[in-house]
Amino acid sequence: MATYEKGAANEAIASSDTAQGTSENMLHNGNVIDDGLQRGLKNRHLTMISFGGVVGASIWYGTGYAIAYSGPVGALICFFIIGVDVYFVMQCLGEMSTLFPVQGAFIELASRFVDPSLGFSLGWNYFYLWVTNVASDFNNSSIIMGYWTDKVPTYGWILIWWAFYQGTCLLGVVVWGEMEFYLACWKLMCILGGFLCAILLNTGAIGGNYIGFEYWRDPGPIANGINGFGQSFLLAAVYYCGTEMLAITAAESKNPSRDLPKAIKQTFWRVLIVFMGLVFFAGIIVPSNSDDLLTAATKSGTSPWTIAFVKAGVPQMGNVVNVVMITAQLSSMNSALYVASRSLVSLAKESRAPKFFAKTTKNGTPVNALVFSNLLGLIAMLNYKAGPGKVFSYLITISGSATYIAWAVIGITHIRFRKGWAVQGHRVADLPFKALWYPYGTYFVVFINTFLVFIAGYSVFVDGFHPVDFVINYLVIAVFVMLFCGWKIVKQTKIVPLLEMDLKTGRRDLPSVVVESDGDQEDKAIPFYVKAKHLVFRKA
Repeated sequence: MATYEKGAANEAIASSDTAQGTSENMLHNGNVIDDGLQRGLKNRHLTMISFGGVVGASIWYGTGYAIAYSGPVGALICFFIIGVDVYFVMQCLGEMSTLFPVQGAFIELASRFVDPSLGFSLGWNYFYLWVTNVASDFNNSSIIMGYWTDKVPTYGWILIWWAFYQGTCLLGVVVWGEMEFYLACWKLMCILGGFLCAILLNTGAIGGNYIGFEYWRDPGPIANGINGFGQSFLLAAVYYCGTEMLAITAAESKNPSRDLPKAIKQTFWRVLIVFMGLVFFAGIIVPSNSDDLLTAATKSGTSPWTIAFVKAGVPQMGNVVNVVMITAQLSSMNSALYVASRSLVSLAKESRAPKFFAKTTKNGTPVNALVFSNLLGLIAMLNYKAGPGKVFSYLITISGSATYIAWAVIGITHIRFRKGWAVQGHRVADLPFKALWYPYGTYFVVFINTFLVFIAGYSVFVDGFHPVDFVINYLVIAVFVMLFCGWKIVKQTKIVPLLEMDLKTGRRDLPSVVVESDGDQEDKAIPFYVKAKHLVFRKA
């Protein structure tokens, strides 16, 4: 595992030429930092925010999408490979963001360590990645609500949820952090309950029919060959996307040097176990050729758990599954809006987007960026004509491709950072967090994501050329290249020389620097029964 060494900080004092004044100003300027955002996130928030944002409602029926395209074993392979990819992405981010907990995170660092044009194109790529996730969440909400009634049109549900989320996301980062923490805890309990229900369904304790690994034999462990793998790789990338949001939240963390390394380790393993578990259990309770599973050809889709309960003669449990999915949607939607808006704020602060979007309220909420991000999410209303299944497929494709690009650039940025760090006379031992297996893990990140972003659209060439699918699959790559080249031509940017890299601004070498306590240490001394009492009878 990557190491977090407090002792390295003391050595860094003598060897580092950091801009101490800059760091201290950021630390001792109260809870509101210079960029207008508020440092209100505690350690417990960081450890659950990324988990809660990643594990959304769509995973409950998206697992069915994965096994429908690649089979139960094929889906497991895809989610495992992307899980390894994400592990090394998080190692890269942990090393850079612990030292530089700056607004914009890896977007800003790509400009600083590689090329300003790369930061520009990555920033917009990451913004529309999360806007498509916002749209996907609206689409998911209409799918879930459609299970109960068809009296309300899909666009009606989208508008209702749009208004609801617009209200909640304006409450401020402290309220948002608390809400995300408790929703993520609830979500984790629901997932454990889902694992238990799958075991009971598979063994016949519910329904009386023992299944075992029958569905791995018939219709089979793998489906649709390389085309199926391509679709599941995209889906896995979309679902794992969000683990890197920890780097974004670092700018609003009270003590990123202490909390970020811990949160990175905990989040990765939670997410990996949850995703692998959900895919595994979905594959042993429902056959991959079930007509009820969500695919691009369906007008609606049902969770594998709902399908299994219906087959077991307990259709009422489908309502319980839907309640779980709706509550999961609350958390993931808020996270999507949070990251999309903060990405836009970062672009605006660097004059890469209209300054209008950089405006924040007194409590540090970027209101204009939030409203605009939420408004763009209404592209989900395309499902009124195309159907939720087709729109789900399109949004997964766009978001997955944008995710691969973002992860590849994170790897490139990390390689450049390490080279600049060495050239300017710093030691690896001075880093408070060290990426495991550098440079091999980082090169793996660059290679695998570059490969996957091109191979993901393989299906458009199968059984004849499909022009619409081709555009959907490769539009993101084209836009990214055009943004990069356009900014480079207009601004005449150049690759940053290693000796000229800015390794000072926003840098924090000392985990031991005094910052305001976030209350987590004091909480540990409070007995459990007192915490429970305070939770129930908390004063307004």
